[in-house]
Amino acid sequence: MRYVRVTAIFLTLLVCVVGLTAQQKESAETGKPAEKAAQTTEKSGKLPADAEKAAAPKEEPPIVTHHEIHVGSRVLHYTATTGYMPIRNEEGTEVEANIFFVAYTLDNPAAKRPLMFSFNGGPGSASIWLHLGAIGPRRVKMLPDGGMPQPPFELVDNQDTWLDQTDLVFIDPVGTGYSRATKKELAKKFFGVKGDISSVAEFIRLYLSRYQRWTSPLFLVGESYGTTRAAGLSGYLVDRGIALSGVVLVSSVLNFQTLEFTRGNDLPYILYLPSFTSTAWYHKKLPADLQQRDLAGVLTDAQQFAAGAYASGLGKGDSLTPTERQTLVDQLARFTGIDRSIVDENDMRLTQGVFCRELLRSQRLMVGRLDSRFTGDELSRVRGEGMFYDPSMSVIRPPFTATFNNYVRSDLGYKTDLEYYVLGGGVTDWDWGSAGDGFPDTSEALRLAFVKNPYMKLFVASGYYDLATPYFATQYTLSHMNLNAQQHAKITLGYYDAGHMMYIKSDALSRLKQEVGGFLTGALQ
Repeated sequence: MRYVRVTAIFLTLLVCVVGLTAQQKESAETGKPAEKAAQTTEKSGKLPADAEKAAAPKEEPPIVTHHEIHVGSRVLHYTATTGYMPIRNEEGTEVEANIFFVAYTLDNPAAKRPLMFSFNGGPGSASIWLHLGAIGPRRVKMLPDGGMPQPPFELVDNQDTWLDQTDLVFIDPVGTGYSRATKKELAKKFFGVKGDISSVAEFIRLYLSRYQRWTSPLFLVGESYGTTRAAGLSGYLVDRGIALSGVVLVSSVLNFQTLEFTRGNDLPYILYLPSFTSTAWYHKKLPADLQQRDLAGVLTDAQQFAAGAYASGLGKGDSLTPTERQTLVDQLARFTGIDRSIVDENDMRLTQGVFCRELLRSQRLMVGRLDSRFTGDELSRVRGEGMFYDPSMSVIRPPFTATFNNYVRSDLGYKTDLEYYVLGGGVTDWDWGSAGDGFPDTSEALRLAFVKNPYMKLFVASGYYDLATPYFATQYTLSHMNLNAQQHAKITLGYYDAGHMMYIKSDALSRLKQEVGGFLTGALQ
């Protein structure tokens, strides 16, 4: 099934349906529970038509709380709004889903304060990664290199929050976080490329209306599959009169042909190679002459080999001579640190899974997929078996899960017994749409957004040790969007010596803040 195959590429990258009014929520302003809708009955026990409307669950108001944070020499006073946005059918007669969100708005803002909508990937991932990892006012405390600290986990004030420059709205698409379809049969309407984009766009429209932000400078930030969503939204929104000032893509995938290892598609083998090189360099598995050089220089050589001799050799297929084949095997082993016999055995095509298992097999270790700096015990003892787990996901999931569940209740005042779907669990049978004609691809929507909105700018952040969405694949996609020179000039690229979630590494988090801060300032000029 395509859903299984594509989402296996990135787990982050990662159904019961529960009514949203089953839980009473305490108002942060009054401390009293919200009132229930009155219900009246006839003697027969049946409701008349007008009373039936009164008995329908009322939309519950969001929880509003007030906070402050010290950022450098500044004190930011801000308001947090936590709750649901109802997504209705086209006729407006039925609520089909409720999307959970957390919004942070600066108190007493300057005129034309920017507004940024944020979401993560999967599909099936909640927004907590960017929320508590990079841009919100609070963040998960990790070790300096991004490793997992000893439990119990804690939140700290985020000195690198983006709230000093823009208000922030974190969105959990349907099937993630606390967001649910109101009926099980309606869920499939939202579990697909098109349905996902349209429902998040509807959320944005409603938020702009309800909170009177139609004239604010607008930004999107997405991570992983969230970049797929953001690219699609950029085109979808401009066709509905919502023009963006800028888009931030963190660990991008716009065209899935660049990532999906399938027979006849050699592109991923070529585009993953530089990330394999950076990983082998980090773990000191490259030949001595490469290992002693700095990473930037080694990657330049790896990119030239990947796009040149390697791409040409794979294109020849079975027509390669034995000598040409052996040369290619030797070079591929040289730039990946993988034994020549393994390269030859895999027909010079190393998948992500094979590489992660084989690089440190002699040490009985495997490298992470989201962040290949991290390692774990190699659980699969037989070559060719799939990976049982991602060591880098094991590092981040417990701290983020624990701290969010505590934070949303204690600091934000939102009480519920619903499970917060952090990654997977709520999304099933994803409809990939254009995959029926090839591979999912939202880069065309992004291109059209550039065409229709000449003021929109783009910032793209990539990690060198990201084996979920490799940086060279992102470069390839951006350079094949048929943009002109003026449009390419509006794109800024940032590279970090970390993985998929580069911000868990403290120095990368600070650099990301600095570079995105400059981007936001430039986008508003």
